[in-house]
Amino acid sequence: MNTRRKLNIALISPRTGLYRHGTGVFPLSLRYAPLNMVTLAALIPDDLRGEITVYDESVESVDPTKIKADIVGLTGITGVSMRSYAYAEYFRRQGITTVMGGPHATLMPEEAAQHVDAVVIGHGYETWPRLLNDFCEGKMQKFYYPPEKIDWSLLPDPHREFFARKSFITTNSTQAVFGCPNQCEFCVTPIVCKGNYERRPIEDVYAEVSRMPGRYVTFLDPSPVENTEYATALYRSLIPLKKRWGGLATTRIVDQPELLDAMEASGCFGLLIGFESLSPGGNKSISKGFNDTSKYRRLVKELHARNIAVMGCFVHGLDSDRSDCFKYTLDFIHEANVDLPRFTVCTPFPGTPFFNRLKKEGRILTENWTLYDAQHVVFQPKHMSVEELQEGHIDCWHSAYNISSMFRRLAGSRTFLEYTILANIGYRLYCRGHRRFPRGRMAEDWKLACTTAEDIARIKPAY
Repeated sequence: MNTRRKLNIALISPRTGLYRHGTGVFPLSLRYAPLNMVTLAALIPDDLRGEITVYDESVESVDPTKIKADIVGLTGITGVSMRSYAYAEYFRRQGITTVMGGPHATLMPEEAAQHVDAVVIGHGYETWPRLLNDFCEGKMQKFYYPPEKIDWSLLPDPHREFFARKSFITTNSTQAVFGCPNQCEFCVTPIVCKGNYERRPIEDVYAEVSRMPGRYVTFLDPSPVENTEYATALYRSLIPLKKRWGGLATTRIVDQPELLDAMEASGCFGLLIGFESLSPGGNKSISKGFNDTSKYRRLVKELHARNIAVMGCFVHGLDSDRSDCFKYTLDFIHEANVDLPRFTVCTPFPGTPFFNRLKKEGRILTENWTLYDAQHVVFQPKHMSVEELQEGHIDCWHSAYNISSMFRRLAGSRTFLEYTILANIGYRLYCRGHRRFPRGRMAEDWKLACTTAEDIARIKPAY
């Protein structure tokens, strides 16, 4: 049995393909710091703290041969899960205990358990410290499940100092709301959060934001405005701090003038909004019928009137889409002057109703999770060929970020230009790199490039 001792812990957030430091295509200047690993670092019991290291492959290269630890903690969405598994198997061969949590491990715990020593399912606020105690006592379990209730007032401040010398545009990230009350067919959030929609005490969020250095803050809440009373009160509380913040919202805010005014007064400079489809039938097909396409232009105007930039997210490949969906999307972003358009290929993530439906219909083309990055086609579209969807999607990116398109959209918007000009340049660089990552290259990209060929040969892909 292990004796209780100080633990050396390495926490790794892997990346693949488009998003990896050095060989990827996303410019570092647009990356905000995530909360996952620095929150886990804050949750390590004081009496177990040895040397703690945090790695994020979006901003740095990781050489596993130089990592010495008692435990390696890994995370990942579906698109990076195979790289997480590769890391885990490498460290296990060195006799190091490995643990995995995050969205994919929660969606596919039995699969993850084939590659790691323990799987943390769902929120790890209570289970991660318990796992570490169990490890020290020699009784670590294979699976750790979250409690039915979490006391959100007990969350510690993330240990952001671990990101102090990394190339993030800001380390001032926070989260006030967890989960989402909506049940969109394609979304992993309702699955990961068990359909719960929970909120931190407003005074706790205020206190955390007040301690952040500098002026800019990023809210990472996936759906913070569905409780308009809470969201309005939260944003009003932030007004005295005179911060500038960006976050997420749904299209429902178009009919909430008090909420919009509170956003403006509290310093909101930009919102990511999932418009998804320009077709009412398209949104209904993914259980997101509350997206009213007739109000899209008014929503953009309401936000621009308050000097709030719009990052509009659009999905291609829905069952209602035909090859003209790309033109409709481009027409809208120019007519509405969407500051920062962002495009994804409709992706059936495992564990979601969308994946289950397409699997039953025989339309899933691959279960190589590395291709599940929302930029590669992994299923058979209903009214297009795979090639039409893939090429139309990439062409849409290029058309939206050519110089004339950028000038036209931003000239019609005139919101927070310091942000939107930089972001548009960043996305122009991003989309120009898409063609460097075709399916064939992505299919092999899960491998650990920095290990030896012999090591790589031992790691079997999960497909």
